Amino acid sequence: MPSLSAIGALIGVAAISTALAYVLYFRILATAGATNLLLVTFLIPVSAILLGTLILGEVLLPRHVAGMALIGAGLGAIDGRLTTLARAVIARRRRTA
Repeated sequence: MPSLSAIGALIGVAAISTALAYVLYFRILATAGATNLLLVTFLIPVSAILLGTLILGEVLLPRHVAGMALIGAGLGAIDGRLTTLARAVIARRRRTA
């Protein structure tokens, strides 16, 4: 059975971490909007793969890298910044040509 101080430390860390996470969550929600906030959920598998590789010594296979690249491409497509940048570059090239 864990000691009373260990249980108290666990509760303290969990409460502080949860409170900090909610503060960050709602601050990002207010500044970036709901769509951008929910894009973060796509990063959970990427962080799980990287943490498993770095901390647990799991093997990083090519299919994992491909999956992370697809997630990155999906995030880029949903976010729209890359599309806006590409349109701006094309428009500049048309004006100079």
